[in-house]
This record gives sequence, structure tokens and C-alpha cells, in this order.
Amino acid sequence: MPDSGPRNGLTAPPHPRSKRSDAEDNRARIIEIASAAFACSPDATLQSIAKAAGVGQGTMYRHFPSREALLLTVYRADVDALVQAAPRLLAEHEPLRALRLWFGRLGAYARVKQAASQALEAATRADLGSRCYPQVAAALDQLLGACEAAAPLRPGTNADEVLLLVSFLWKVDDGPDWHERTDRMLSIVVDGLRGTAPHV
Repeated sequence: MPDSGPRNGLTAPPHPRSKRSDAEDNRARIIEIASAAFACSPDATLQSIAKAAGVGQGTMYRHFPSREALLLTVYRADVDALVQAAPRLLAEHEPLRALRLWFGRLGAYARVKQAASQALEAATRADLGSRCYPQVAAALDQLLGACEAAAPLRPGTNADEVLLLVSFLWKVDDGPDWHERTDRMLSIVVDGLRGTAPHV
């Protein structure tokens, strides 16, 4: 005789995977909201992020016991996203356009890096820049190589030089026009990278 369901009026316990899945969804949502929040304001609080993510304070602190822990997680997630964006942008756009779009992502990453470095340096002495620099440089080299192969880029340009050129991203203040200023300066950098003969 087939089993007709729980016996003795007892309800079967929830599948353990559902709780883990809910926890993973909460964590992913917190990281996503926090990334946007820190990009807008490096001073964003755990309370404001929890509210925006629709989770309680208890849920927030179970995943991230401190603001520094959340910042570091967001920073690492943004590095991964920045690196993974390079081949995806190249698949969707012509190389120079892909480079310009990637620079826009680099700008958001730079703002989170600045907040993370300031918050974590005293507590952990973590050298976040040197740990993640090789990954970011490799992604940029991929974009630059594609641009050079397509012939719109000044030959011989390398990631180290370009990252030095765009280091202003780490220094732009938080004024109301920071986005417009950043966009304008990035356009100047891209125009300078176009394949023109160098001045003698």
C-alpha cells in the first residue's frame, strides 16, 4: 500500500536544503545591496544595508559580525566580478567599447576599495591592493590585447601603465558631481589610448 503521507498527524520536518538555500540567498542579497551602498557612500552602515536588503539585524550579524567583515567580502566579490567582466564585455562589444565599459566598473570597484582599505587597514593590516592587483591587471591586459589586435590602440600599452593613469579613480572626492567627473576623465584616458602616433 503506498505511503499516504506523514503518520500520527506529525508534519515532516522541512528539507534542510531549504534553510541553507534561504541563508545563501540572504547572504547574496546582502552582498549585492552592500556593494551598491558602499559605491554610493563609503560610510554606509550595517543597519541601513540590512534594511535595504530586507533582512533583520540578527540575520545580518550571523553572516557579517562586523562592518569590516562585510566590506572585505564585498571588496573580494567586486574584484571577482571585475575580473570576470573582461571576457564577457569583449564577447558583447567591440574591444575599445568593452575597455571603456570595464573602466566604468573599475571606478565603482575603486570606491569600494577605498572604503575597505580605510576600514580594514588598522584592524587587519590587510594589503588589499597588492593581493588583488595581479588579477585586475591580467583582466586589463586581456582587454588591451584585444584592442591592440583590432588596431585602435596605441601600441605597446600595458596594464601597469594604464592602471597608473587611472589611479585618479582612487582619489576622486565624494562631491555631487563625482560620477560626471569620473566619466569625463575616463573618456580622456580612452581617447589618449587610441592608436595615434606618439609625440616626439
